[in-house]
Amino acid sequence: MLSVKQELLGSLVAGLEQLSPGAGARAAFESPKVAAHGDLACTAAMQLAKPLKLNPRQVAENLRTALLATAPYQRWVEAIDIAGPGFINIKLRPEAKQQVIHEVLAGGARYGVQPPNGQKLMVEFVSANPTGPLHVGHGRQAALGDAVCNLYATQGWDVTREFYYNDAGVQIATLATSTQLRAKGFKPGDKEWPEAAYNGEYIQDIANDFLAKKTVHADDREFTASGDVNDLDSIRQFAVAYLRHEQDLDLKAFQVKFDNYYLESSLYTSGKVDDAVQRLQAAGKTYEQDGALWLKSTDYGDDKDRVMRKSDGTYTYFVPDVAYHITKWERGFAKVVNIQGTDHHGTIARVRAGLQAANVGIPAGYPDYVLHTMVRVMKGGEEVKISKRAGSYVTLRDLIDWTSKDAVRFFLLSRKPDTEYTFDVDLAVAQNNDNPVYYVQYAHARICSVLAAWGGDVATLKDADLTPLQSPQALAVMLLLAKYPDMLAAAAADFAPHDVTFYLRELAAAYHSYYGAERILADDEAVKKARLALVAATAQVLHNGLQVLGVSAPQKM
Repeated sequence: MLSVKQELLGSLVAGLEQLSPGAGARAAFESPKVAAHGDLACTAAMQLAKPLKLNPRQVAENLRTALLATAPYQRWVEAIDIAGPGFINIKLRPEAKQQVIHEVLAGGARYGVQPPNGQKLMVEFVSANPTGPLHVGHGRQAALGDAVCNLYATQGWDVTREFYYNDAGVQIATLATSTQLRAKGFKPGDKEWPEAAYNGEYIQDIANDFLAKKTVHADDREFTASGDVNDLDSIRQFAVAYLRHEQDLDLKAFQVKFDNYYLESSLYTSGKVDDAVQRLQAAGKTYEQDGALWLKSTDYGDDKDRVMRKSDGTYTYFVPDVAYHITKWERGFAKVVNIQGTDHHGTIARVRAGLQAANVGIPAGYPDYVLHTMVRVMKGGEEVKISKRAGSYVTLRDLIDWTSKDAVRFFLLSRKPDTEYTFDVDLAVAQNNDNPVYYVQYAHARICSVLAAWGGDVATLKDADLTPLQSPQALAVMLLLAKYPDMLAAAAADFAPHDVTFYLRELAAAYHSYYGAERILADDEAVKKARLALVAATAQVLHNGLQVLGVSAPQKM
């Protein structure tokens, strides 16, 4: 149906040009708000009415006449109706809708995927400092970041996944002293235990392995413990490597892999922070007041100027962020997306202001941000707030262990990132239609069981005669299959993987309805082949969509 739409769009461009030179640029199809009105809609007639000084319905009538005279509309279109002030609703013939099955089966895993566009994209996500296990908020961020990467990959982008963290600073110092105290035999509740220390049992695990002089391996670092409880630097490096390894295990269980790790501390040691500050000073975008260095961020739409360097000589936290994003630009990433919690909302304006003020050619609005809210976890009808392992929060590993990687990913992606979300553990393990991931996966498995019962070669279905596919249920499935490529493109543009979950649930529902309406393994060979081709195409699109979400498509359930 993609090829059919292109043919129809070409004729629409020509028809609009015939009415008014240059109007072809307005050619576009939409989905009718009411499915019964048609399969495609066009509002160009209403847009042209004023410049042509004609009634919009008259413009629509003239366009309708022009379109019906073209070969593509005569071949593929059953009717063109005009509604309201000039809406054009197009109803396609069944054979037009059937073309999508050939396209899906020919495209396979590449159906909906665009060719490489030569553009580079970096998505920075998770970026958790190694001070404890990843919590469910990190899980939402990991699911979002990975899915956004997958979406952009379908649109032809060269995607890089980056994890940014700090192995120095106050939090890391607290981690080191907490581990040192545990190694010396102290524990939470003792008078020697600081209020700011980390209390989770994982701190004791780190201390035990440090005393045992173990070596830990993470994706981006390796360290062997000295075993000396007074060697605070060794404790710090070991604890960071240990927790980075733990994060790697969490991410591996979640099937998220990063291409690059970037240390905040390297921005200081390499001089990039000082260089960024010097750029801002040279551009005349800073001033000194009350012993501090300020950025004129109000010049770029911020509500007030921001302190860059405090009176004690230390930089505020947005300054290394500015330096970091300059490195992203210098590494060739013209488009950058940051997946972060909503608590980072206040940093957006000042980081963008700093990048503009640095005068290095970075465009306004760089980088893009996707902000997400935290996640509440319900189990047994009660909210769960504490993990035995972490001491004060539910970990990503807990959630995966209680349910599954697939359930966690699908559930955490099923709402807009900035909306509150409650993860219901009991629903996530339920094997019924109320569980959305089960509902979608079951549709795929159900199709696989039908194909297995048939026992033939799916490749032979590519050339099946699809004429028998005329029922409302079959046509509804085909229309949804045809929407998949446009849905992917829109979801990528809007950073909206939740659109993929909505689409998959709608496609699964359409398939379940079709399965109940028609016997797929019919006695008539031609009818059977046509129906098998339809369900094989449906399974392919379900598989492709689940893959974008990082969710498996089981063949048996």
